[in-house]
Amino acid sequence: MADQKDPVSKSNDAWPDRFIQLAENARDPRLKVFYQAGCVAPETPLADAPLVALDFETTGLNPDQHSIVSIGLVPFSIDGIQLGRGRHWVVRPQLPLHQTSITIHGITHTDIDKAPDLSEVLEEILEAMAGRIAVVHYRSIERPFFDVALKWRLNEGINFPVIDTMAIEAHLYPNRQPTRWQKLKGMKPVSIRLADSRTRYGLPHYPPHNALIDAIATAELLQAQVRHHFSLDTAIKDLWL
Repeated sequence: MADQKDPVSKSNDAWPDRFIQLAENARDPRLKVFYQAGCVAPETPLADAPLVALDFETTGLNPDQHSIVSIGLVPFSIDGIQLGRGRHWVVRPQLPLHQTSITIHGITHTDIDKAPDLSEVLEEILEAMAGRIAVVHYRSIERPFFDVALKWRLNEGINFPVIDTMAIEAHLYPNRQPTRWQKLKGMKPVSIRLADSRTRYGLPHYPPHNALIDAIATAELLQAQVRHHFSLDTAIKDLWL
């Protein structure tokens, strides 16, 4: 892979100070408590970083047009996953379900009719995330969907650093699309989807589109990525976005 010191993106040292400012500006008490829990120092080694894998199942890919239907998370470190503290919520979307999304994640109208609104479980979610760095696979889902969902409900959004395991794979395989001549020679594209990325590290196959299972799968993927490509002394700032 590329030099271990070469980060996925430019180093960002500002998150701890940003959390202080966000705590001062937050109006909702749940958000204020979340930000007051703080953010680890940018120089914190990966070996010491408190992490939480986070996955959302949604009705589509556009946070302005689609809704969250389930949330899974599990706290972990590079050395272990706290499976007993994993959590899974089905939440009632503000926009109607479509058959396509039902087919993908298996959550039906019956499931959501009796499910709470996101605002009813928000305190539990934020408590599980507080003080930890969120780890996701494809950051264009969890952070923007959470932000938009809270703006609809609270008139204020949310922001937090994430480590994106998909971005790490994209960094490791910048030339993953073969050229025309490579295609003629039988070379296939390198997929950076969660299941395909896990396969490259010899991780087991899990059924997709369950938010808690996908969160566990993401936690395991980051552990494998760190063991194969990074040092345990790598600063958290070199991976967070």
